[in-house]
Amino acid sequence: MNKRLHTARYIIADLLSAMIAWCLFFYSRKVSETPLINDTWSLVVHDNNFYYGILFIPVFWLFLYAMSGSYHLVYRKARMRELAQTLLITLIGVIIIFFTLILDDVITSYRSYYKSFLTLFSLHFFFTFTFRFILTSVTQYKLRHRIIGFNTLLVGSNGNAISIYNEIESQPKSSGNKFLGFVHAVEYPSYKLEQFIPHLGHYSQLKNLILEMDIEEVIIATERSEHKTIEKIISEIEDTYVLIKVIPDMQDFLLGTVKTTSIYQTPLIQVSFEFMPPWQLSIKRFFDIVLSVIAIIVLIPVYIFCYLGVLFSSKGPVIYRQERIGINGKPFLIPKFRSMLMGAENGTPMLSSKEDQRITPFGRFLRKVRLDEIPQFFSVIKGDMSLVGPRPERQYYINQIANRAPHYRLLLRVKPGITSWGQVKYGYAENVDQMIERLKYDILYLENMSLAMDFKIMAYTLLTVMKGSGQ
Repeated sequence: MNKRLHTARYIIADLLSAMIAWCLFFYSRKVSETPLINDTWSLVVHDNNFYYGILFIPVFWLFLYAMSGSYHLVYRKARMRELAQTLLITLIGVIIIFFTLILDDVITSYRSYYKSFLTLFSLHFFFTFTFRFILTSVTQYKLRHRIIGFNTLLVGSNGNAISIYNEIESQPKSSGNKFLGFVHAVEYPSYKLEQFIPHLGHYSQLKNLILEMDIEEVIIATERSEHKTIEKIISEIEDTYVLIKVIPDMQDFLLGTVKTTSIYQTPLIQVSFEFMPPWQLSIKRFFDIVLSVIAIIVLIPVYIFCYLGVLFSSKGPVIYRQERIGINGKPFLIPKFRSMLMGAENGTPMLSSKEDQRITPFGRFLRKVRLDEIPQFFSVIKGDMSLVGPRPERQYYINQIANRAPHYRLLLRVKPGITSWGQVKYGYAENVDQMIERLKYDILYLENMSLAMDFKIMAYTLLTVMKGSGQ
């Protein structure tokens, strides 16, 4: 399946919808404004606003759709969800257009405003949803009739794996899974599933198989006696961006953790690593940039104070840069106002402690009020970091933490932050044990990640700075 081509189809359809809706809307307004003129179309084509609208209105709609995540997972769209999403975005978009472009027009009565609003809303929604409905229906038909499918691997080799394989394959309407093979979780003399699909080895080879075979889904169907391996299996592939599904136990049904969006699909637990909806991520990035720019401007005197304080308190560069690991395991250089003596580590990574003799007197003050971190606002603007997110660590410590707590890798699915829930609740960690202890707060943040949570953490961070209660 060509995702880029399919995404392009949606983009082209949305562009055409916006253009057609604008043309008809503009024409209808001219008709209502000049009812006695027969040749209304000539008024339309001689109005520059008509052409400005054709050029810029569709671009505005594409930007709005992209922010809302409309072009995310285009092969997994559902028609009812598409209807609700299109209705909501159309309402938001039309309100923005009216307040920015149309509200200052000369009108005869407020009734014409309502009429214009309903006309643009109806036209835009009708054409946009019609084109999207056709595209989504065609895709759904191909998936249901096994014309196209998601490359899928099964983890499991015996009773449960065979049961889930037969159930999915015998569905009256396919869920779109195209099984390419299976891997085993526990070694057995023989594997019953091998008579249906190829055996591709042990689950430790999953990551390589996913890359080599362009796998999009992994279904974990291990036996009850193999359930201890599930966490290891998920941690093995959680950074690959495949969709992970797990067969539920009766306890999962009773607790209400099994959800499905289709009558025909097999009920499975979907392991989601999308911690925020795409539209919230877009707004989060917008606030990251705006608030960082404001902070840099407001803190100019503080930057100067910190710069001079570090410069005259000890020898060495004022800004210290250290390699940290960011989103998707990508390394980047994190800047700080230097708070330690030069050569404090001598090539060996070392964590600081409360009574660390390597910290300069001025550096101790910077750490207490967290001012050593403020150069990182530039990293936020650059895109390496966010205002709120798990604190980035060095690879040396990540390796040690991940050996004892494999779920640490989940933190690498989001941008690291200047501040975090773990930083607010726990503070700086002095050893790997404390890093693992602080990890639970960062995992809790991922589970509750939202714009509201970000603002709450920023508020508590500000309180910590004002009280000077940092470490």
